[in-house]
Amino acid sequence: MNILKYTNNYIRRTPYQAFAAISIMLLTFLVGGLFFLVSIGSSILIEYYERKPEVVVFFKDSKKEADIKKLQEKLQNMDQVASVKYVSKEAAFEENKKQYLKNPLVLEMVPTDILPASIAVATKKIEDLSEIAKTLNIESDIEGIIFPEDVVNTLGSWIVIIRTVGITFVSLLGLTSLFTVLTVISMKIALRKNEIEILQLVGATTSYIRNPFIVEGAFYGACGALIGWLINVGLLLYLTPYLSSKFAELAIFPISPLFYVLYLAVIEVCGILLGMLASIMALNRYLR
Repeated sequence: MNILKYTNNYIRRTPYQAFAAISIMLLTFLVGGLFFLVSIGSSILIEYYERKPEVVVFFKDSKKEADIKKLQEKLQNMDQVASVKYVSKEAAFEENKKQYLKNPLVLEMVPTDILPASIAVATKKIEDLSEIAKTLNIESDIEGIIFPEDVVNTLGSWIVIIRTVGITFVSLLGLTSLFTVLTVISMKIALRKNEIEILQLVGATTSYIRNPFIVEGAFYGACGALIGWLINVGLLLYLTPYLSSKFAELAIFPISPLFYVLYLAVIEVCGILLGMLASIMALNRYLR
């Protein structure tokens, strides 16, 4: 309890320095938290696209159903293939019909036999799409193939860029926070140099002198992390209705409260450790 009392006194004596330390910690964990959330969302998005049927082949009417079934069986026996879905002309029309129930005029203009039969192929790995597409290209009576590999690869490239930029930027902010807290604690040690010398003369232990400064650094980190977490979670909750409608197929909204709790625990631990590290560095440098 004495440690907390002394720490509180140290902070109250220099409120502007405390504000600066907490502010830089807040900025670090606010930006770091945003990149963390974006990185997780991007990973879920790319995994979703990798699991979807990425190669769709449409057949001409001259292609017999028996031949399509043979091709389906051939694809299912390939090690790279996760699943194969056959959609007949009739099934394609029924699916199209569901989409235009509210617009019967459009539905009447689309004859039943205009929609082709198709096969949708999902691969276990995104890089296997090229081989599947080549296999399908040599088939006869092919009307067209949808192969959006470039879209998925572009998305993957953007995710790598986001993570690289995020890690770099957050690392720089982390270093800035570290040296800001280090500077604040160093200044406080310098201001209390005489007080510390007196404590040492009367037999105060090293831990008795050092612990209040370490707790102070941990306090800065914990406060900055907590405020950053509150802003990020508030922003995420605010955007949840929009994200739910935009990415309804992902079925990740609303986010489980457990995620918010774990997110808070991780960010608080990081904040406390960062603050303590800065304090220990300052103490080792200025307090022998």
